[in-house]
Amino acid sequence: MTELRRIQLLSPRLANQIAAGEVVERPASVAKELLENCLDAGATRIDVDVEQGGIKLLRVRDDGGGIPADDLPLALARHATSKIRDLQDLEAVNSLGFRGEALASISSVSRLTLTSRTPQASEAWQVETEGRDMEARVQPAAHPVGTTVEVRDLFFNTPARRKFLRAEKTEFDHLQDVIKKLALARFDVAFHLRHNGKSVLALHEANDAQARARRVGAVCGTAFLEQALPIEIERNGLRLWGWVGLPTFSRSQADLQYFYVNGRMVRDKLVAHAVRQAYRDVLYNGRHPTFVLFLEIDPAVVDVNVHPTKHEVRFRDSRMVHDFLYGTLHRALGEVRPEDQLAAPAAVPQVVRATGLEAGEFGPQGEMSLAANLLERPVVEPSWLPVSGYQAPRAQPALPVSEAQGAYREYFAPLGAVSAAPALPAEQGDIPPLGYALAQLKGVYILAENAAGLVLVDMHAAHERITYERLKTAMACEGLKGQPLLVPESLALSEREADCAEEHAAWFTRLGFELQRLGQESLAIRQIPALLKQAEANQLVRDVLADLLEYGTSDRIQAHLNELLATMACHGAVRANRRLTLPEMNGLLRDMEQTERSGQCNHGRPTWTQLGMDDLDKLFLRGR
Repeated sequence: MTELRRIQLLSPRLANQIAAGEVVERPASVAKELLENCLDAGATRIDVDVEQGGIKLLRVRDDGGGIPADDLPLALARHATSKIRDLQDLEAVNSLGFRGEALASISSVSRLTLTSRTPQASEAWQVETEGRDMEARVQPAAHPVGTTVEVRDLFFNTPARRKFLRAEKTEFDHLQDVIKKLALARFDVAFHLRHNGKSVLALHEANDAQARARRVGAVCGTAFLEQALPIEIERNGLRLWGWVGLPTFSRSQADLQYFYVNGRMVRDKLVAHAVRQAYRDVLYNGRHPTFVLFLEIDPAVVDVNVHPTKHEVRFRDSRMVHDFLYGTLHRALGEVRPEDQLAAPAAVPQVVRATGLEAGEFGPQGEMSLAANLLERPVVEPSWLPVSGYQAPRAQPALPVSEAQGAYREYFAPLGAVSAAPALPAEQGDIPPLGYALAQLKGVYILAENAAGLVLVDMHAAHERITYERLKTAMACEGLKGQPLLVPESLALSEREADCAEEHAAWFTRLGFELQRLGQESLAIRQIPALLKQAEANQLVRDVLADLLEYGTSDRIQAHLNELLATMACHGAVRANRRLTLPEMNGLLRDMEQTERSGQCNHGRPTWTQLGMDDLDKLFLRGR
């Protein structure tokens, strides 16, 4: 017979060690908790000293407001904090920390000493805990205004946890990464890191745009800053600013992605989904985008109390946040032109001004309407035309309505149809960003000269992107034509999925589907988009409903149709080994300069590259 075990209260140390299992994973997680306390205390400088990767010693000193002597024993108690008082404070948390568990948890698995002094105090005081019941002992100490937390011998009393720690270098790399992430969150604070007595990181206060850009370069690398697009936009109470890497500057791992919500570093699946959608058309398969982005939102509409390590958040209106992130990044990437990529990297974020549909609710479902909105934009004459009467080949990313009809049959203008104007010498006027064609290499590449030097263009990839964007615009103009099914296809779903399909019926109709509710847990597909195959419709509808339930939005139908248009564009683009005349090559260059996302083909590969005079000089060792 099983022994009857009575319910009893856990000892304070055991309770804290259980809590430490959630909060304290390694030295890096200790550093995160301590650094967040420093920032909450109003620090302007933080010094971190580490020995043996933080396992032997982790000392964090700040110049913040300090802790009064009477409060020091409470600082190491569980669920004791100065950051919240009642439920109302918890519903709009403005601080990084708020649980009041960190110091108690850390002190239960290490030898912790806390020394602090407030500006009003004449001397500092020190507290440490000892014994099974973790009784705090307070004594006077010497210390400037601010706080120092010293954590020694992490997991000395929990050998099972200590066995899971990695090598010293690995643990230190994790710790350094935490400091870098927080350094990006607070440009107004200086961070200094020493490891085994050697200075490793020294980041000074960054109070202007140039200094902030330098800090981003120090943390993420100068290559990221040189290949990043600064953005800033504010709408509907949301503000997004920061830097997004160009699609050509992608990574094999998602290791250069920093996203902050009100200064808090988060890893959120809704954010990741929105960013992935924004890069969908321009990123090479299997690659990951790079970005440093800051979202500012009313604290009352975001819940940060959903995960012990505070890495996740929950938005009250997740659909609005998702669409705002997607719409902003999608347009920012779409508006990059060759002249932007050739320009020197800007330190000051440029404001992305929303117009038309972007000014209101905008998500992946609005992509067709957004493309149709291009039809209303006037075609602007290139400003670089040097001679009156010269008619350069002009790109029209948005086909006129009269020409859009039948665009699926004739989905690109033959290159031979452009005017056969000769390339003009540079002396006669400004040189366009991609310059003027010089020759064609092996029937594959176009060689052009611009103000910076030599431009190499993959003519098939470039024409493929131009054709693809025209096809998307034509589809937006003509709309998605539906094809009724001779025999409607039935779908067995959950009641929740069927309700979701009924709720979004108008959206499905706009995309060429007709869904009919047959019962509580069944639907009938009566019509599908003409471009889709019937065999694909069943699973596609299921996947779309799963997305709608998870994120409140879905781009699967649009993505599937875009794949078909991309295939059509690939077959319709000029093929390799076709000889082009100089006017045809120049026409293609001018089209690239005005077409969205022309820096990458439909598969995410680059369409052109620049070799400046410095690059060419290096090849021939000139100037040495």
